[in-house]
Amino acid sequence: MSEERSLNFLEEIVEGDLSTGKHTSIHTRFPPEPNGYLHIGHAKSICLNFGLADKYGGKTNLRFDDTNPVTEETEYVESIKQDVRWLGFDWEEEHFASDYFDQIYAFAINLIQKGLAYVDDMSAEEIAANKGTPTEAGKESPARNRSIEDNMTLFTAMKDGKYNDGEKVLRAKIDMASPNMHMRDPIMYRIKKTSHHRTGDKWCIYPMYDFAHGQSDSIENITHSICTLEFEVHKPLYNWYIEQLGIFASHQFEFARLNLTYTVMSKRKLLQLVQEKLVDGWDDPRMPTISGLRRRGYTSASIRNFCDRIGVQRRENIIDVGLLEFFIREDLNKIASRRMVVMDPIRLIITNYPENQTEILRSENNPEEENNGGYRELPFGRELWIEAEDFQETPHKKWFRLAPEQKVRLKSAYIVTCTGFKKDENGKVTEVYCEYIPESKSGQDSSGIHVKGTIHWVSCEHACDAEVRLYDRLFNVENPSDEEGDFKTYINPTSLQIITQAKTEPVLLEAQPENHFQFIRKGYFCIDSKYSTPEKLVFNRTVTLKDTWAKESNR
Repeated sequence: MSEERSLNFLEEIVEGDLSTGKHTSIHTRFPPEPNGYLHIGHAKSICLNFGLADKYGGKTNLRFDDTNPVTEETEYVESIKQDVRWLGFDWEEEHFASDYFDQIYAFAINLIQKGLAYVDDMSAEEIAANKGTPTEAGKESPARNRSIEDNMTLFTAMKDGKYNDGEKVLRAKIDMASPNMHMRDPIMYRIKKTSHHRTGDKWCIYPMYDFAHGQSDSIENITHSICTLEFEVHKPLYNWYIEQLGIFASHQFEFARLNLTYTVMSKRKLLQLVQEKLVDGWDDPRMPTISGLRRRGYTSASIRNFCDRIGVQRRENIIDVGLLEFFIREDLNKIASRRMVVMDPIRLIITNYPENQTEILRSENNPEEENNGGYRELPFGRELWIEAEDFQETPHKKWFRLAPEQKVRLKSAYIVTCTGFKKDENGKVTEVYCEYIPESKSGQDSSGIHVKGTIHWVSCEHACDAEVRLYDRLFNVENPSDEEGDFKTYINPTSLQIITQAKTEPVLLEAQPENHFQFIRKGYFCIDSKYSTPEKLVFNRTVTLKDTWAKESNR
């Protein structure tokens, strides 16, 4: 019997709130800013918010934090929706912070009329200079004691577009000596004369994140507002706004964000990689974005299992990307169809096999699949493609593949004996000659011969051409963000290798996006959803069969 998993600290909080009657049901939200594509860190937040609601019979909203029109685009909104659904979740209600702009503006008026907000003329630089330090109090703005009437007039003029960007801001009047820097008269509204992706030119002033977020939670009656630890210092401000406005008291809870080795999780840095064309867009299979992982061949189940395994902590840590790779290997081993693909082909000619004869063999699709993955047909003939690395002219002692006078089994076919080979003018082996043993057919072997080596192959006559992209980790250091200098200098130069001359089984012509394959002895692969066509097959490597990085680091 499996051991029941203990509750994480957020589950304990939820169960406590439900048992005491503080809440009769829970309502969470996932609130991304639509200024880029979601990454694996967001996947953890998605699984957490939707997972808590599912477990305790609650609801989860999807709310887009679209308070900065400069960086936000509809493209990002649509990609976020696709990613959430692909991960296996659906939301109760869909909202945008911009849905509440009128209400949030009314909240600002309320605070002005209470004497708790004022219009400031100082520039952003002056405000920052007067903020003080964590050990020294800040200086009050000369505008801090403006009358309520003057503040109302000025804020209305800001809304009406009478001032330019940066000329005025609305600030909360709290405490310039607070030990929490976020409580030192934070900015509530700034002027941005930029069209918004949803509201167009209706507004030229936009609320800051801290002034929009808690109020949006309150409007939606969010009971548990779950965010990452960097927002812990924002919590007093979150609570202050709600208390002063006297609105529904949402409560914020923080957990440690997900950090992965060999990648960067900063949206700013990911955008930099995209804009400088160091990767092939947000969905580049080397990116930690959900769309990149999907294009690479990761399954939603593997990501959900990974997020469940790492759990929910209050302490920041960095997770080895090898753990994520473990979960995709575990999932694909059960569901991926086995296929034979030759990456670096040389011709193998079976000299005693009848010319112009094609034999149809059968091979299991996936011996690991619980419900029997069935069989596929494999055409076999006199001439086959094999991997160049599977032949050695002068083999070492423990070589169990092809070599002169050495036997090997062709997978799902026959045992062959190497009788010779041919080289080109550069000394490269181009053809290998063998004789097969007719009685050694796989599944019907009566030859009594046992060999230690098995190699894969593809029929020359029936092979399909394909491009294979071998993706690896984008960076060659564990934590590129913590290294000295520009993080981009640590990009792994071999993170993508493109093989253009691969030969595949003909059945792979039927491959569809998000089908999963194990290329025998090579790794797990999928069709590239972006570039593959029926005329030109392109496959992406999802992950190697084993963790080769762990082997390298242990040498």
